[in-house]
Amino acid sequence: MSSLREAAEEYLALRRALGFKLRQQGRMLLQFVEFLEQRDATVISTELALQWACEPSDGSRMWWHQRLVVVRGFAQHRAACDPRTEVPASDLLPARLHRAIPYLYSDAEIAQLIAAAQALTPALTAATYATLIGLLSVTGMRVGEALGLDRDDVDLDDGWLLIRHAKNDHCRIVPLHPSTVQALADYARLRDQLCPQALSESFLVTITGRRPHPSTVGGVFDELRHATGLAQRRSPSGRLPRMHDMRHAFMLRTLLGWYRDGSDVAAQLPALSTVVGHVDPKASYWYFEAAPELLALAAERLERTWGEPS
Repeated sequence: MSSLREAAEEYLALRRALGFKLRQQGRMLLQFVEFLEQRDATVISTELALQWACEPSDGSRMWWHQRLVVVRGFAQHRAACDPRTEVPASDLLPARLHRAIPYLYSDAEIAQLIAAAQALTPALTAATYATLIGLLSVTGMRVGEALGLDRDDVDLDDGWLLIRHAKNDHCRIVPLHPSTVQALADYARLRDQLCPQALSESFLVTITGRRPHPSTVGGVFDELRHATGLAQRRSPSGRLPRMHDMRHAFMLRTLLGWYRDGSDVAAQLPALSTVVGHVDPKASYWYFEAAPELLALAAERLERTWGEPS
């Protein structure tokens, strides 16, 4: 093992001990070390860092920037014990994050996806995927959060879910509508009938009694997308509809409902941000930019407020 690889492993272990997961970043850093080893380089140089960061040649500016950030963090750490190390300047590959506009599902499209899921075989697969899609659409949960639910995390008596390992390792409670509680109870009964000897504590299970794997879920969703015709549709930014976009649709429906009902959106937005797991309510304001209809309602309310006599 090269000294650079040892140093990279130690660096990752140190950062993870401090609470950073570094899943993708860790893989990227070890790929960079392999890149250096292939060139018999024993020290980090700005030239090699840039050469590696700008791969592939047709990658986006943001992708190159993210790769260089990974190298730069390690180089800063490495420079403390090897003064030959060159730390790439922070402004070498500047990039600004532009969030892609999501696909905003209609209620009818969600219903079509659930119906397509119910047509899957065998029966447990149909029930699991129909429940997953319904749960995502009415709670705004992330896909990984729904798949990570254990049976003890679903309280059907009091009507809430406990998400133990949300983004940034936060925990939160998600309240459930009575109709959602009933749907989850129906699923739980069918699941226990069809799979009485489950091999996992997961609330949602496969026909083998295990927790659904994200890659398998993605493949099944692609089938549902084709079955419903959604594979022929795109978001304004050109993306295919994703499961994660159900989270965006939930946010949009909630905010639109508040505006149409005349509710105090500013007062309720922090509560909505908490339910969906946004660390800062500012993250929720992005939806006004993503949905022209919502932005128009907000502008209309603001205009009425300004037009009122003092």
